[in-house]
Amino acid sequence: MSKLLSYLRSSAALFCLVVLAACQTMGGPGLIRSEVTAELSTEAAGSIAADMVGRLAEHIGPGSTTIALRGDDAVFGPALETSLREKGYAVVTDQAANQSAVELLAYSVDPFEDSVLVRISTSKVELTRMYTLGTTGTTGTTGAAGAVPASPLSVMQRRSADRS
Repeated sequence: MSKLLSYLRSSAALFCLVVLAACQTMGGPGLIRSEVTAELSTEAAGSIAADMVGRLAEHIGPGSTTIALRGDDAVFGPALETSLREKGYAVVTDQAANQSAVELLAYSVDPFEDSVLVRISTSKVELTRMYTLGTTGTTGTTGAAGAVPASPLSVMQRRSADRS
């Protein structure tokens, strides 16, 4: 009886761990919610957007991809849209578009330990990187109010349903 009870406890614990692990992964084509909780200058937003879009181009080629930008903040969203267009992407916002012809893109910018954590997410790839923000009056590599990468780029490639 003791062995059976021990087996049932172990099975229940394993089941709980599997359920919790499943909660931590993204199911299907869901994206993060676009949100900016960090305070950014327009210069910092522009330099971060340019860097992240350059890295996105390494995984999702411009010229043949239409990006549907999700988000409505006043600083980072417009900087990201401008960088995408400058890199050669077609960009649509707030429009219903054919899902098969459009790559949805969401982003988040959050403060983290005197830096900002930036994440760009599509159904194919998710890019994450830390940036150090410059402050007004500071001279150095960040400029007056720009941003410089403070970490390596983290890349998570997603498998699409047709490739699995």
